[in-house]
Amino acid sequence: MLEPFENRRVLLLQGPAGPFFRRFAAQLRQRGARVTKVNFNAGDDLFYRGSEVRHYRGTFDRWRAFVTDLLRREAINVVVLFGDWRRYHRVAIEQARALGVEVYVFEEGYLRPDFVTLERGGVNGCSSLPRDPAFYRRLTPTDLPKPRPVGRTMPQAAWYATAYAVTHGLLSWRYPHYEHHRSIRPFEQAGQWLRGASRRVKRMKTDRAIDEAIAAGSLPPFFLVPLQVHLDAQMLHCPFASVDAFIEQVVQSFARHAPADTVLMLKHHPLDRGYRDYGDLLNRLDQAHQLRGRLRYVDAINLPAALRAARGTVVINSTVGLSSIHHGTPVKCLGTAVYDMAGLTFQGQLDGFWRDPGQVDGPLYNRFRWWLRTHNQINGSVWTRLHL
Repeated sequence: MLEPFENRRVLLLQGPAGPFFRRFAAQLRQRGARVTKVNFNAGDDLFYRGSEVRHYRGTFDRWRAFVTDLLRREAINVVVLFGDWRRYHRVAIEQARALGVEVYVFEEGYLRPDFVTLERGGVNGCSSLPRDPAFYRRLTPTDLPKPRPVGRTMPQAAWYATAYAVTHGLLSWRYPHYEHHRSIRPFEQAGQWLRGASRRVKRMKTDRAIDEAIAAGSLPPFFLVPLQVHLDAQMLHCPFASVDAFIEQVVQSFARHAPADTVLMLKHHPLDRGYRDYGDLLNRLDQAHQLRGRLRYVDAINLPAALRAARGTVVINSTVGLSSIHHGTPVKCLGTAVYDMAGLTFQGQLDGFWRDPGQVDGPLYNRFRWWLRTHNQINGSVWTRLHL
């Protein structure tokens, strides 16, 4: 997967919080690449240091000229970044393309949890992946090695995010003009993580009972709605102004068109626990639509087991949709997703999904998954390392 970087001049922009880009740079140098890195704040400095680092301390309106000059002066022919929606990155991508420089984008894997996405041009809503099922049906998959499990990465992610935020906050004077794409005030972030942990503990008892009911098959037929982080960049590629708006539309459709014996189970995103709670909204919607308890709000459940047991899954464009397809459970996608195509997802209106969600085309999914693994998925995690 790193062949495109061999003996190239690579510019690394911002990576995920943590040492991932530092480790990736070492893997690039082993393949003969010359690496230059731009740091934008003290949090970047914490995890990546070296003579190849260029520190950008200017204002945002001067960034375009800076990155253009850097691309030319260093004779860069490949730019690599994490998250193609960040404002500094969007400008860099525009300038790189204008100069004929290739762009590769990292993101958490389409095939989670054991993979990282590295795609040329853009990811998710900006991806250039073929969306025609016929393209994948022509493929002849071969055997691939079993991926190395990455294990539980939440503790690393929490630690890196906290260390990044604290360092940025304490040393913000070093980069006085930097504007982060999200709030990273250290004490605010610490409070959010503590609040999230407290909410998880409170929900564990009720969620454990639901887990047991799923395992025993004693729940009524249910549809699963995995919620996304409220600031997820994927929200830029959907018709909803917020997760709240998505919830309201899905619940309204369910109330009007789903069979009376079915339940709608909405699962909170673990990374959003400290930031949002939709309990009050769901209580209001339950009463407004006279659903009489047919809405369930869960958090710490066994997601794979729930996906296997569900009658169908409704997502905006989360990669959980692919996990649902993997388990053979039909999916309705309401945003823009790389896997949203006939045979993999329900192509009709949401109102019709509740009564006849259809079936997943297993052979098509296997070909699609094989193509992803051979073209843009690398075994590993952005919170640990790549297993090459």
